[in-house]
Amino acid sequence: MATTDIFEKLKKLQTILVKKYDLEKKIQDAPKQLSSQEELLARMKKEFIEKNEEYETVKSNVLKLKFDLEEAVKSRENGEKGMDNIQTHREYEALEKQISEATERENEIRKELQKEEKSLEEIKDTLKINEDMISSQESELTSSKATLNKELDGYNSELNSLKKSEDKITPDLDQEILFKFQRIIQRNSEGIVAVRNGVCTGCHMILPAQFANVVRDGENINFCPYCSRILFYEDTGDEEVYDSYFNLDEAGSLADLDDEFSDEEGFDEEEREEKLYDEADEEMENDEDTDEDADDEEDQDASEEDEEDEEE
Repeated sequence: MATTDIFEKLKKLQTILVKKYDLEKKIQDAPKQLSSQEELLARMKKEFIEKNEEYETVKSNVLKLKFDLEEAVKSRENGEKGMDNIQTHREYEALEKQISEATERENEIRKELQKEEKSLEEIKDTLKINEDMISSQESELTSSKATLNKELDGYNSELNSLKKSEDKITPDLDQEILFKFQRIIQRNSEGIVAVRNGVCTGCHMILPAQFANVVRDGENINFCPYCSRILFYEDTGDEEVYDSYFNLDEAGSLADLDDEFSDEEGFDEEEREEKLYDEADEEMENDEDTDEDADDEEDQDASEEDEEDEEE
């Protein structure tokens, strides 16, 4: 099979594989969409169970307080009834103490009972709210599962269609190249890219000139040495720029420039440095001569001005 035909098949396969891998990822991540809802529902149920246990505890305390209250009331009432039958002062004091303690105990129990009954009602209301929220969350979760299952059915149907298209292309391709191609697309979403003016459009790296020319010839399947993508040459219309850029014979090198300079001057590095120092000294001497000439001209002008002043 000609490389141009292989490139065309790989381009078509690339489009299929990108969609395929995207669908597979969606199918894999689909259950995660429900995990947050399931976690919320589980947390709400746990809180409901804990609150219900608290409700049962408070309810038990309320029943005990009611029993204690009845006992305290009976003790007070019995003491009050015994007042009618007392015969001695000692009996009076005993009954008086019984009535006083029973009354105090009754008041304390009533206060505690009112507090616990209020707490019991609050917990009961909270449980009702939590129960409604759990019911709503369960309904929402059921609806989400139904929607997700519908989406998964659509994904699987599209995936099967893509698999059929893939099976029509892959048998004609080299299996080793196909394996590498699939691995590249899974990482980068592009497995085959163009080379334009010697640059890989996948990683935007400049390719070695000789290798770029091999890709340009298109006789074999070549992989980018930087990003491992399969490369094919794409004409941009800048052939003159391309040929000039990658013609090493005409481009020369930095070493060539250095050789030209050495040949032209005809001396080594030490002689070159000496010449530079000599030129610098000569330039400084010229500057000094220029400054001296300027000073002489200034002195001459000053003398002429003095002579004119004397004549006047």
